[in-house]
Amino acid sequence: MTHDHDLVLRPTAAQTEAALDPPPGRNGGDLVVETLTGLGATTVFGLPGQHALGMFDALRRSDLAYIGLRVENNAGFAADAYGRITGEAAPLLLSTGPGALTSLAALQEAAAASAPVLAISSQIPSAGLGGGRHGYLHELPDQQASFRGVVKSVHTVRTQSQIPSAIAEAWESALTAPHGPVWVEIPQDVLLAETSLPVVTAADAAPHDLPPRPELTAVAAHLLSTAARPAIIAGGGVVRSDASGKLRQLAERLNAPVVTTFGGKGAFPWNHPLSLQSWLEDRHTTDFLEDADVLLVVGSGLGELSSNYYTFKPRGRVVQIEADLGKLESNHPALGIHADARLALSALLETVPVREDAEAADRVRAVLDLVRERIDAQELTLEQRVLAAVREALPDRSASFWDMTILAYWAWSAFDARRPNTMHSAQGAGGLGYAFPAAIGGAVADPTHPVLAVSGDGGALYSIAELATARQHNLDVTWLIVDDGGYGILREYMTDAFGQATATELSRPDYVALAESFGVPGVRTTPDTLADDLAKSLATPGPSVVVLPALLRMFAPTHLD
Repeated sequence: MTHDHDLVLRPTAAQTEAALDPPPGRNGGDLVVETLTGLGATTVFGLPGQHALGMFDALRRSDLAYIGLRVENNAGFAADAYGRITGEAAPLLLSTGPGALTSLAALQEAAAASAPVLAISSQIPSAGLGGGRHGYLHELPDQQASFRGVVKSVHTVRTQSQIPSAIAEAWESALTAPHGPVWVEIPQDVLLAETSLPVVTAADAAPHDLPPRPELTAVAAHLLSTAARPAIIAGGGVVRSDASGKLRQLAERLNAPVVTTFGGKGAFPWNHPLSLQSWLEDRHTTDFLEDADVLLVVGSGLGELSSNYYTFKPRGRVVQIEADLGKLESNHPALGIHADARLALSALLETVPVREDAEAADRVRAVLDLVRERIDAQELTLEQRVLAAVREALPDRSASFWDMTILAYWAWSAFDARRPNTMHSAQGAGGLGYAFPAAIGGAVADPTHPVLAVSGDGGALYSIAELATARQHNLDVTWLIVDDGGYGILREYMTDAFGQATATELSRPDYVALAESFGVPGVRTTPDTLADDLAKSLATPGPSVVVLPALLRMFAPTHLD
């Protein structure tokens, strides 16, 4: 009698012959690129280095497309964006020591945003491993230790036979909810040595599902069904699990108002009668959410930004659906459901009945009116005009990537993303320099629509080198640089806190002339001409730069009151 678990797939005669007689001239790097191809990868990002040359040499013998950036951290941001847009694990090839370490800030952002990035780094030769001080170029006593606190998982390779399994295991880890960056390291000599191992033709690395426990969703469904004032906070987990449609169905069935976090932009229609939009940094919204007798939090850990800087104190029952176990009930006691957002929302939709509430939409309008009155009282018409011009110029299907800059801080609260998975920023970890290299990754992920990057002049200086990348690959990326002469948001913070700013003013280049020196067309614009200039640049194939000299201000915070 044969059992299913005893079944073995037997190779064909052709497969056996190919395995016994692999093509000559292959090395450990070929095993890397063959495994990536077998897993379904089509594009890799990175930067070559001496110890990693085995991988890069193997690229020319593969069908993988290579996008080489000029700084490892920028390559990490590009891979992060590619992973966010496609939902695939984005391979990032790096060299040992300084090259690897330079990617850390990008990997921290990928971890905070749950972006699937598969970082593969070289290591010093095997003879130098073990923590001794051998004096190899790029040597670290323990390279893995620098990444363990940043990435989701670490995978080590010490022989060529370990390469396919280690990469497949890392791929599976990156794509199992919650998504995240993973780290693989392979010694230089293992990558360079000729291999007689068979060509890697396929790899099995299917991510695991994360379904909810049915007894928990039954309790959640009861709480929501019997609530008098239910409300929903939708986070980035809704977008990542492609659960926006399920969210809308549930909200409409419950007549529950919905606010999206900054990472969850686009998860719920902006102008829907039940939409509180994204005004989380506003006390009117915070008060409304605190008044909910049952608050459903989907795909968010209710961290600093999503809780109005921890001033949010819910008075009702909280139901939290979260794929990241570490975020479950980390800030508020809740009925915690450890699950993928889509699977959990699907389970709730099976049992939650229609709930009538004719006043829900009126309450939403009342909150938005209060928010609008507060903003209008601050005489911030320039900022609202500029943000409206960006929205007018940007096609609905185009992705946008925002740096840590004042206009982005406005966009978190006030920008209508219109579609899920189209607005991305570095608000997860909060590092500078994200927007333009991320937009490069976004343009590679979806070349059918132009992509927008938004930076301040300070953040732009982190990424200038990538103008060469955008030009080399002729990517449809338009870069809006808001030039206010320094680190504008830090200038504002310091002035408010200390009465004056220190170390925030910057000498900067002529960004238009600098772009043109890379062969990238540039234009200097004004708030009045921004919409037209930006639309024209987005409609013109290839990279472009639009520079807006403007001193923007933030709206007053409410968490300090």
